[in-house]
Amino acid sequence: MTTPAGTVEPASPFRVYLGAAAGSGKTIAMLGEGQRRRGRGADVVIAFVESHGRPVTQQRMAGLEVVPALAVAYRGSTFGEMDTDGVLRRHPQVALVDELAHTNVPGSGRNAKRWQDITELLDAGIAVITTVNIQHLDSVADTVEHITGVPVRERVPDWVVRRADQIELVDSSPEQLRRRMLHGNIYPAEQVPGALSRFFRTDNLAALRELALRFLADQTGAELSAYLARHERPGSEHILAGVTPAPGGDAIVRRAAQMAASIDADLDVVYITGRDNGGQDLARLRQVTSDVGASWHQLHDDDLVGALIEFARSKQVTQIVVGASQRGRWQELISGGSVVQRVSRQAARAGIDVHIVAPCEEPVP
Repeated sequence: MTTPAGTVEPASPFRVYLGAAAGSGKTIAMLGEGQRRRGRGADVVIAFVESHGRPVTQQRMAGLEVVPALAVAYRGSTFGEMDTDGVLRRHPQVALVDELAHTNVPGSGRNAKRWQDITELLDAGIAVITTVNIQHLDSVADTVEHITGVPVRERVPDWVVRRADQIELVDSSPEQLRRRMLHGNIYPAEQVPGALSRFFRTDNLAALRELALRFLADQTGAELSAYLARHERPGSEHILAGVTPAPGGDAIVRRAAQMAASIDADLDVVYITGRDNGGQDLARLRQVTSDVGASWHQLHDDDLVGALIEFARSKQVTQIVVGASQRGRWQELISGGSVVQRVSRQAARAGIDVHIVAPCEEPVP
């Protein structure tokens, strides 16, 4: 897009550079975009970027104003964190903020997560350009743990990323990433052998790249669906995830969220309890529901299946997602069949599709 001489190019309020893994070049791309906008007259600052002493990163930072980081003492060490209030006071047109999924050091500010800091900047009218790796998205983190065997401790709700006006994949092949690792461009030398033999294996990197591409394809599909919906597209989809006090509900919610995002469908999470109200952590399940942008509903009914189907009918649900039964065959026979079987039968009579999600396995140690 061209702009008249002497005017500033309008900046998208929120832009995310997405990578398959560390070392893909997200920070370099973010800084390059910042330099480009600065060259066109925009007021750009670096709100937080950790160069890790890399010359290429430092070169790309040259000439850009930096809001000084906060020095935070924690457990005998000092850490640098973004000075959110300092950025708000400076109030640039564009703020460059690395590592969207970062967890802030306790005591560094009012927010536990950097994405919450970024939300404050956006709400204050500051455009933000940031970076994130695909494994940190909440809806795919469990899948990444299963594929790689490495825990994903830092997560960001999908809705935060999907809020972006632009999401751009910074693509690198598995071979490129492994070469960068070997050359010391990603991790310190002592961490390289372990990384190459675990998370940075070629098959893992290929799977991560595929997940990133699928996420972008889903996002593009959602934008198209939204456009069609604005033009009165009939037959929109509505998904319901049915969960109970049994373990594994968070995996069901995340899988349903992936399905809903791929077709731009509304998602309701229905938590149903009967006589036994015990089970998994209810607060955690509600938090996962909030993180994926779904609506939470809690029902109490001894007829779990009847209550679920009745709710689905009342909401004009078109698809139901439930977890596979973990009970033994004998238990199912004496109780008239598994909950999943009864949901499938009654949903079929109501014209509702049913998806059965397998129990989530623990990641390989």
